[in-house]
Amino acid sequence: MSDPQKNRQNDRGWMIAEVSVVPGVRDVVVFSVDGLLLAGSAGLGRDRAERLAATCSGLQSLGRALGAEFGTGDGAVRHQMIEFEGGFLFLRSADGAHLAVVADPVVDPRAVARAMQAQVLKIGAENLSSPARQDAP
Repeated sequence: MSDPQKNRQNDRGWMIAEVSVVPGVRDVVVFSVDGLLLAGSAGLGRDRAERLAATCSGLQSLGRALGAEFGTGDGAVRHQMIEFEGGFLFLRSADGAHLAVVADPVVDPRAVARAMQAQVLKIGAENLSSPARQDAP
């Protein structure tokens, strides 16, 4: 990873700070709607963090399709939880922010949900957009 990439990743550490300290949380990523990794917990590693972000983006897309077909609103997905052997995956979205948490099987889901809700509201859509490209002279 180049120095500018490392600096951007470090600058975005606040995006996961509140959630990563919840007891039982192993990994945290913030991702864009198209699955690009924006921030990830330190111990996860770049490759695994990118795979988690891309996979969670796909899950969000499936959730939106289900919501549009079977829900009563616009199909927006706010929260998803998947239990698997050895842990949980929590997904939370609000205001364009997408946050994923991998946790141990003994985690308190309420504590994770509260921290995730607070974190996605802090992140907000404005922090997930890319700056406009400048035309070359």
